Parts: sequence; C-alpha cells; structure tokens
Amino acid sequence: MRWIKLLFALWLALSLFAQDTETPGQVFRATVNVVVAPVTVTDRDGNYVTDLQPSNFRLYDNEQIQDIKVDVSYIPISLVVAVQANWDMEAVLPRLQKIGPLFQPLVTGEQGEVAVLCFDHRIQLLQDFTNDPDLISQAFKKLKQGSSSSRMIDAAIEGIRMLGRRPANRRRILLLISETRDRGSENRTRDALTLAQFHNVLTYTVNVNRLITTLTSKAQPPRPDPYPAGARPLPPNVPPTPEATRATVAGPANSANFVPVFVEIFRQVKAIFVDNPAELFTEYTGGREYAFISQHDLERAIQSIGQELHSQYLLSYTPNNKMEAGWHDIRVEVLSSTGRPRRDLKVRQRPGYWMAAVPD
Repeated sequence: MRWIKLLFALWLALSLFAQDTETPGQVFRATVNVVVAPVTVTDRDGNYVTDLQPSNFRLYDNEQIQDIKVDVSYIPISLVVAVQANWDMEAVLPRLQKIGPLFQPLVTGEQGEVAVLCFDHRIQLLQDFTNDPDLISQAFKKLKQGSSSSRMIDAAIEGIRMLGRRPANRRRILLLISETRDRGSENRTRDALTLAQFHNVLTYTVNVNRLITTLTSKAQPPRPDPYPAGARPLPPNVPPTPEATRATVAGPANSANFVPVFVEIFRQVKAIFVDNPAELFTEYTGGREYAFISQHDLERAIQSIGQELHSQYLLSYTPNNKMEAGWHDIRVEVLSSTGRPRRDLKVRQRPGYWMAAVPD
C-alpha cells in the first residue's frame, strides 16, 4: 500500500507541474527597458550642429511623444575593435597593423578605452580595455593571418558582451574591420542584434573591399559604395564639411528601407539568410558603414567615425507604449525656440527597435 501512495503522490505532483507550465491563455506584456538613441544633427551645408539644448529635441516612438533625457555633456567611450584576421586578409593586415595610434586621439580621447579582438575560426583577445596608446598599437601589430573561416557574427557578439560588462556611464561602441560576409559563426544575426539592443551598443564597420581579398570570382564591392572613398573627389563647389567628407567615405543612409528586413529577422523562428550582417549591424544600431582600399581611406574612415561620435547627442527614454510588442519606429525632431520643427536641419538616428514580449 505504501508504494501505491507514493505513486499517487508522484502522479499528482506531475499533474500540477503540467498545469503550471501549460496553462492556456497566458498574458504577455512587453519588456520594459531604456531605449538609447544617438542622434546626429547637421545643417544644410552638412556641418555638425553641436550647440543644441535638451529642450530642442522631441522624440516619437510609434508616433507617440516620449519623455526623453538628453545627454549633452561628454560621456567616456568604451570601444571594441574586432578585426578579421583570416587567410583572405593577407594583403590587408600590413595596413591594419599601422592604425593602432589613431584610436585614442581620433575616437576615444584620453578618458576613453579600447579593446582589440581578431577572428578567423577563433575569437582571440589581443588587448583588453586600456587607455594606454602603446598597448593599443602593440595589439594591432600582433595581427596575423589565420584560417579560412571568418566568424564575424560570433566576434561581434563577443565584443558586445565585453562592452556590456563596462560601467553604465560609458558609451559602448563596436567597430568591425572585415569583409561583409560571415563564414562559420555559430550564432545568428538576430542574436547579435538582440544583444546589441540590450547593451545599447552602437556599431560601425570599415569594410574590406572584396577585390583586395579576392574572396569570390565575381567581384562584389562592399557596401555602402562600390568605389573606394579616396577615388571619389567632392563634387565641384562643394566645401569639405564633415558631412560632405563623410559622404565620400560612407554611402547615404537608408535605414527606413531596412525595417521590413529587421521585422522579418525578429519574427522568424528559423534563421533567414543574411548576405551582409555588417550592414544590418550598423543600420539597426544607428552606426555607419565605411569602405576602404588604400591606407588613406582607412585613416579617413576612422577619423570620420570619431568626428561623428563626438558630435552626437545621446537621447534615452523608457517607452510609455511598452505594451506594444513588435517593431517600434523612432523619429526625432529638432525644435526651434518657438517649439516648431526646424526644417533647415537634417536629423539622423536609428530607425527603431524590437520590443519583445514575455509571459506575465
């Protein structure tokens, strides 16, 4: 009789557990998190506008005005540089070995810090976070070609995780220097996008032209432009403003065109094929893509990234429409002293974000 009672007790416990885990009609609510939206503002001539006040900004989330915080003071930068160092990069690595001294003066400043990763079939830490320019330079000199794999997505995720462990009062920036395609990663593009959103990581890429690496028989130049930046002079009568100079290195942003792609990525249970993960990383987080062939192109790209970072405004908010799971569009207006939108300024920010849902 005793063993019958034990079996009955076990059956009852399992029944209760099944009811607990399979209850129909679960209530879902959207996750609550702080959304960070770096904003770049330029005038009609393409010059950065850096004298705006918090009251000059209005942000819409799915067309609903949000209560925002605007950081106009300098925030120290934590930067992870992840470099492709596989067999295909043999012709490029000597150029990359020279760029270490550029990051502190042009991007992070004395209060910032830099970490360096390289990747092929492995993800290797060449230098943990430091503000010592000599250590940064030595890390880039350690770059050596490896195997034929290129685990770019996995390297991006490792860099994002490293940034996520930095103090919350620092800007978190990931820079990928690589070809635009991934070969061999265990993670998916969606995993990287989700993690970047969670840790508020802004991603930039400096794309290695496939004509150099001869990765494919059919030449496919990297996005955003098939021509190297140094080969395209400014149009006649166009002054060398920051925006105009940036346009010769990076192509025009079309973030809105990527929204259906982002929605598809986050909705799919199975991974969809993504030919250019680097492009999606930059578009989703609000960064930019740059292309290079020459050493000069490479240095100009790094300089342009630094200029943009130091000219941005950092807007943050907790969505007041957090029950709306799914895609959230972000739109930012710059207001005049009378409270009207300024049409003479160009505003650029990330296109939006994905708000997941969790069981109540």
